[in-house]
Amino acid sequence: MTKDSQEEPSNDKPLFGSTGRKIIYDKDGKPCRSCNTLLDFKMAGGSLIGGLSTKKPTQARDSIPEAYKEDPPDVEQLGKSTWTFLHSVAATYPESPSPSQQDEMRQFMRIFGKVYPCWFCAEDFQKWSSKNEPKVNTQEEFGRWLCDAHNEVNAKLGKPKFDCNLWKRRWKDGWEEGK
Repeated sequence: MTKDSQEEPSNDKPLFGSTGRKIIYDKDGKPCRSCNTLLDFKMAGGSLIGGLSTKKPTQARDSIPEAYKEDPPDVEQLGKSTWTFLHSVAATYPESPSPSQQDEMRQFMRIFGKVYPCWFCAEDFQKWSSKNEPKVNTQEEFGRWLCDAHNEVNAKLGKPKFDCNLWKRRWKDGWEEGK
């Protein structure tokens, strides 16, 4: 994290949200929509006080079909969806990829770390990836590398680590009946 990309918020901005997580602000000092939970984002943005919304529904929003009214993903939804996607990519990655497939996957992971919507998360992933180059020689190697990356994030969030010996059962083959 660079000094100018995560300045401490001014005294009138909360440091922590309703969930107890630190509020992540963008370079302009606004709460980052993709880096915070929806609840924390609304609280930091002033549209939620004491758990109640301070904004009244507008006629324009009320006239929008219900199916369209889903809010943009918060950091938790984005993270869960992203890990599901990435682990699914690993599960369908060739068992013996060609040199060009290996190059493409390395390039994809490099680009992914630059375009991820939560800039704070993206910078963290870039730092980790620079110290732990993507292992793309085989499907097994890539799946375990992603599992290690995911466990690194889980540890930072205080979540339990996943047993990487089980990655294929979780993301490719499925669990045996009754277990």
